[in-house]
Amino acid sequence: MQDYLIQIAYTPEAVATLVANPQNREEMARSLIEKLGGKLKGIWNSLGDYDLVEIATLPDDESAAALSMAILAGGAIKISRTTPLLSLNDGMGAMEKASKLEYKPPGNF
Repeated sequence: MQDYLIQIAYTPEAVATLVANPQNREEMARSLIEKLGGKLKGIWNSLGDYDLVEIATLPDDESAAALSMAILAGGAIKISRTTPLLSLNDGMGAMEKASKLEYKPPGNF
């Protein structure tokens, strides 16, 4: 199972609908994620480029892509960004592997 950061920006029309008829979208998000075999860890409204932020655990990248496709296909979302998250331990493992690669940037041969 993999954790994902999901950022969502509504279309102006969707924002207008939510302002006219406020709705808590948590149960909808939870239902979609659970149908994919995952778990919603949390959901927040946010300020800035994205209107909604979710942390979800999903079985695999295919499930994450399916979730993104489903919500974008509905037409109320103008952009969705899904980012796989690594635990700090996994990040440390990646750093250790990277340190052994001996990468040389262009011009430093």
